[in-house]
Amino acid sequence: MSEYETCTAGTHHIARTGTYSTYAGPPLDLDDIQGVVLRSYKMALLRTLVWRIDNAERAQECLRSLSDVNAGSLTVQNAVAWETKPEYCLNIGLSADGLRALGVADGSMQSFPMEFLAGARGRAEFVGDSGVNDPSNWIAAFNSNQIHILIWLNARSQDVLDSISTALRDQWSSAVTEIFSRDGYLPEDHRAHFGFVDGISQPRVDGVPVQRSDSATSPEFADPLDFVPPGAFVLGFESGHPGHYYPKPSPDALGNNGSFAALRILEQDCAGFEDFLKQSAETTGLDPELIAAKLIGRWRSGVPLSLAPDSGSQASVPIHQWNQFDHEDDPRGVRCPMGSHIRRTNPRRADVAGGGGETHRIMRRGLPYGAPFNAASPRDGIERGLLGLFICGNLRDQFEFLMKDWINDGDFAGLGQDRDPMTGNQPDSGGRFKIPGETKPHTILRNMKTFITTKGGAYFLLPSLTALRYLSRSQHTTA
Repeated sequence: MSEYETCTAGTHHIARTGTYSTYAGPPLDLDDIQGVVLRSYKMALLRTLVWRIDNAERAQECLRSLSDVNAGSLTVQNAVAWETKPEYCLNIGLSADGLRALGVADGSMQSFPMEFLAGARGRAEFVGDSGVNDPSNWIAAFNSNQIHILIWLNARSQDVLDSISTALRDQWSSAVTEIFSRDGYLPEDHRAHFGFVDGISQPRVDGVPVQRSDSATSPEFADPLDFVPPGAFVLGFESGHPGHYYPKPSPDALGNNGSFAALRILEQDCAGFEDFLKQSAETTGLDPELIAAKLIGRWRSGVPLSLAPDSGSQASVPIHQWNQFDHEDDPRGVRCPMGSHIRRTNPRRADVAGGGGETHRIMRRGLPYGAPFNAASPRDGIERGLLGLFICGNLRDQFEFLMKDWINDGDFAGLGQDRDPMTGNQPDSGGRFKIPGETKPHTILRNMKTFITTKGGAYFLLPSLTALRYLSRSQHTTA
């Protein structure tokens, strides 16, 4: 038995979860789709490189080489499930400015969604990037129009990461200037800097073969919700809104099988978070670990409050069940508060304004950066945070919707102006968070600060391999 189970269009059975997909649409061309869109690589290391294009003709030659699966090395990883795990996976994104630098025709550029053309800086105020998150406070490279190419390089070892990076930089040296680089890593215990086990909840995509877990220490957490139509992430297929297809760029050679992604460099204030837990515990009498769990919706161990409201012991809930819960049976948020991070960013089947709890899913990729946080030396001057890539078929309807309507506002769940306690941009006067009780009065946490600060952001097209070959031609034409 190989480590993955193949399937084709039509009904197929995923043995690992005992659930069924009834996908009957056109088959996905996994050879053409970038693997990062549909696959979680589960590799220990990540390097993000951001480049400015200086020589378009030379950049086109490099794109042609990356899209050539017969080249033998330095090729973009596609979405085909593997039987033997590779030593690295290389993926590439192009911004609107990058496409222009490559000479994409104006008519073709005008076919892109307006939020992609505006870019993360142009959409910052709309999504809530103001105050400390304002682009004027971002890393200099991201507060410019020089963000052209994103290289997203995952590797299993430091030697491989460094050797592939060197080869890439040598290959592209006459075409680009590197303006940003940062490394991420997967902690052995899978805990990010705030101490929570991460990477548990991801959507399952219709028509995609299962890539089995690499080991018992890196489990696949089955999603309890319905399979998501492939067009939620891959252009040219039906989206999460029945009968609706997200707009895709023209010509088809450029738009088909592509995706959009938002890159975020997110700095985490670990000391400030721990201070808030301590102060809130003193004020309310609640255990600081319970407060942390209420803010996230999971205990730091990864165990969900919905299944274990009184204990975060990993023994309390089998690991394969950590995702097997819904919020519709907890309408008041007594177990898992309505305003908790996981409930805001993935309401599941809970009743929310517009009834769209399952139609704005995003695919999350990323790893922490910076040395692990040491509570014994909380203010060590080391910057730490998350390198995040949030993938979708439509930036406005997915990534921006989550940021504007679910993270930085609360009206969708009857929470007024309260914001996400972890990723929300809190007001200068301090945010608040409600912990519902079995009966009133509720517990209100106050003076909440912004614990995660945006240090950089950019929007990218994750083009198909066909699109990379199209872009490698010296003349681009619109359909």
